[in-house]
Amino acid sequence: MPLPSYRLATADATLEAAFDAIRAEFDVPGEFTPDVLTEAQAAAERADAVAAALPDATELPFLTIDPPGSMDLDQAMHLASEGEGFRIRYAIADLSDAVRPGGAIDAEARRRGQTIYLPDEKAPLHPQVLSEGACSLLPGVERAAYVWDLRLDARGELTKAHVTRMRVRSVARYDYGQVQELLDGHGSGVTPETDAQLPLLARIGELRAEAELRRGGASLPMPDQEIVREEDGSYRLEFRPVVPAEDHNAQISLLTGMAAADMMLAGGVGILRTMPPPSEKDVRRFRLQARALGLDWPADQPYGAFLRTLDGDDPRHLALLHAATSLFRGAGYTAVDGEAPEQTEHAAIAAPYAHVTAPLRRLVDRFGLAVCAALDAGEEVPAWVREALPGLPEAMKDGDRRASGVARACTDAAEAAELTRRVGETFDAVVVEDRGEKGLVVQLADPAVVGVADGTAEPGARVRVRLTKADIMTRRIRFAIR
Repeated sequence: MPLPSYRLATADATLEAAFDAIRAEFDVPGEFTPDVLTEAQAAAERADAVAAALPDATELPFLTIDPPGSMDLDQAMHLASEGEGFRIRYAIADLSDAVRPGGAIDAEARRRGQTIYLPDEKAPLHPQVLSEGACSLLPGVERAAYVWDLRLDARGELTKAHVTRMRVRSVARYDYGQVQELLDGHGSGVTPETDAQLPLLARIGELRAEAELRRGGASLPMPDQEIVREEDGSYRLEFRPVVPAEDHNAQISLLTGMAAADMMLAGGVGILRTMPPPSEKDVRRFRLQARALGLDWPADQPYGAFLRTLDGDDPRHLALLHAATSLFRGAGYTAVDGEAPEQTEHAAIAAPYAHVTAPLRRLVDRFGLAVCAALDAGEEVPAWVREALPGLPEAMKDGDRRASGVARACTDAAEAAELTRRVGETFDAVVVEDRGEKGLVVQLADPAVVGVADGTAEPGARVRVRLTKADIMTRRIRFAIR
């Protein structure tokens, strides 16, 4: 199926009213209080001096890769060949001075949990003077950072990992599409400092993907459904395929999180991102779904390897990708302080894993970075970190619940906005799930909408559906199979 995008047909004011209602429904945090803003401004004014006091790594030409328009840049990388292997320096934004334990910013960040994204604006975890200014790894400025030094062998397997606070400077800022164009031999913007790094990113990313398969890990290559705000204030609804450059970039982050988890488990303290493996019942059901759709899944092929063979442009594959979400359930956070917990792995990664690469946007990362830096230096983990560990899993659970609820609600409202003037029309669609009495989940080819339809059809079937309901404020749409 194509992956189209469309300017929404309804009045944007109506849609923004729906976004306001969603903010209220999910208790999305609003403006920061004066004490938080005052503390943030003071931290921003100290930032240059804090960076200047750290060991100097500014001779390394770091680069950043993020979604278009991002200003809260958590990560910057420098990639190099080293013998038959590779060396990655991965700089992560350092909030250790800006967010002081027990301060106003710290208390507010613990309440928020993470940045919440809505199409018209976001509710940031930290004041933007820090997250998009003094602590962001923007190009051309010196910043304090936790720098991970990761050594890989010729197969892309990690052999050594260290982390320490340093002063860094990014020299180039890319988005995923720009990197992919450059890797494909198109576009412009490569500098002498980054020319050799982008091919290395592709090579390392491919090797790490192969290592994932060796471990038995899995990823879900399903297009993201996004609402994009245009410069004129209108909105687009689109399905965005994941380009290879995005996966390569994600593999660097995953590698760092795995290194962090290993440090935490070896040191007996930290906080892991965990997920149980899918049950045998879920895997059996998924295998039956693949067979019912006529797809060949060899008996000895792990489900992660099978998922990488699926193509979202094929209706049968698309239906199976939707079904595969049942294999990725139960993710949470597990605090470690002393004996290792029973569940240490993240099943989709097939290894222990910790979140440490997005401290500007996610609460838990700041604590994980402090743990790893202390352990790697042979120092005591700060008391403020240990004291916070027991409460972090619940705080992150609340933040995740709010973020996912807001994202789904906004998408539902945007889908209804796209269709509100088209009730009675018919559309081409693919059935991607049968929910029994609740109806069939269908994905339309045009426009970019996923909805529920009444009627009978098998998953993977191409169908024609008639729109019977579309209400922006209730976020309800309904179709009927013709």
